[in-house]
Amino acid sequence: MVLAKGALTSKTSGEGEIRKALIEAGLIDCIVNLPAKLFLNTQIPAALWFLSRNRTNGSFRNRSGEILFIDARNLGHLINRRTRELSNGSENPEDNDIGRIASTYHNWRNPDGEYTDVAGFCASVPVERVKELDYVLTPGRYVGLPDEEEDFNFKERFTALRAELEEQLKEEARLNEIIAANLAKIKVNE
Repeated sequence: MVLAKGALTSKTSGEGEIRKALIEAGLIDCIVNLPAKLFLNTQIPAALWFLSRNRTNGSFRNRSGEILFIDARNLGHLINRRTRELSNGSENPEDNDIGRIASTYHNWRNPDGEYTDVAGFCASVPVERVKELDYVLTPGRYVGLPDEEEDFNFKERFTALRAELEEQLKEEARLNEIIAANLAKIKVNE
């Protein structure tokens, strides 16, 4: 199913109860959070919901008791101001957006798949964890931050940004003095 991103968290109009029932019944296999501007008729971000009635069948790995979350919000590229496109078509599925999402799901689902959680992109989460978070299905809550963002040091970054701002303010003051001096040299014919 393709639903608005709000359906992952909303509790209005019984949506929270519907989500809870789907999770309790073990029907939700995978949630993919898509980027905004992907559809021509709406700017809102959407999510793909993969449902499966029999998650214990012999064709695939037993996935009962877990849900795969894929956060694809940062994938794709703008083709114009209003429209984003996911890349497709490379021979190696990992080299394009659609292939990366599809191969992640298939590797997770298949018994011989080579799936591993990727910080900031995908995580296989026990249903119990989803219940602890009040049946909210937003992938960002479960996949975490990419590895390079986990090392973020706020104090260090703030200090660097503050020093940069102070330098820019000094440069602004210097340029304002030059502008004022040049304006003073201009003679106005009265």
